[in-house]
Amino acid sequence: MWVRYAPLSKSVLFEYYKSRSTKGPIDDLDSFRGFVQTDGYSGYTYLAQKKDLVHLSCWAHARRYFEKAQDNDKDHATHVLKLIQLLYAIEDIAREQNLTHDQRHALRLEKSLPVINEIGAYIYKHKGSTTPRSPIGKAFDYCSNRWTSLQNYLTNGMLEIDSNLIENSIRPLALGRKNYLFAGSHDAAVNIAMFYSFFGTCIKHDIPPQKWLKYVMENIQTTPAGNFKELLPQYIDKSLIK
Repeated sequence: MWVRYAPLSKSVLFEYYKSRSTKGPIDDLDSFRGFVQTDGYSGYTYLAQKKDLVHLSCWAHARRYFEKAQDNDKDHATHVLKLIQLLYAIEDIAREQNLTHDQRHALRLEKSLPVINEIGAYIYKHKGSTTPRSPIGKAFDYCSNRWTSLQNYLTNGMLEIDSNLIENSIRPLALGRKNYLFAGSHDAAVNIAMFYSFFGTCIKHDIPPQKWLKYVMENIQTTPAGNFKELLPQYIDKSLIK
């Protein structure tokens, strides 16, 4: 399953492909213009080269590498973790004060950019004295190899520091597959992806999925085909769902 999340419309999209190859999912982005944030999967690295597309990496994934490195090199790992914690504290301030995108952008340039510069300088200074295959060496490499994409969230206040919003959408699928194990067929997997897209979007909009599905089943036959979009959970009139 390949999962995408559009934070402005709070739309979740699950898509099923038969392999982990990026050919299908990435090909879908050929005509896309804007920002794409991903985890550290190597298949995404070429996105940074695409015209009219800005690739963002995820600070939560970067942080995990330093958390794993604490047993290997506590001093270096803890130092960077404290700086990353400052980045998240700044995000908390923006959220608590309900800042606009422009205000969050300004706050990040004032507060977050100096912290990120400090992290970059620290990694550059100490990277050469670590073993590349050690946990701390891998943590340094992870960041240095994605340094531009880790900073790109600073360019616009509507962007997020990490991909946790989509990670949260994936959890029900991860839990579910432990119970049902297999989809049964490729066609069934496509159907599962469709329903996870609907229900994941319902949850993002605080709509009970079962009530939404009941409403759609009762009203889809009397809804003009040109108005089907209005039945989608990100566009539906929530007052209609009881």
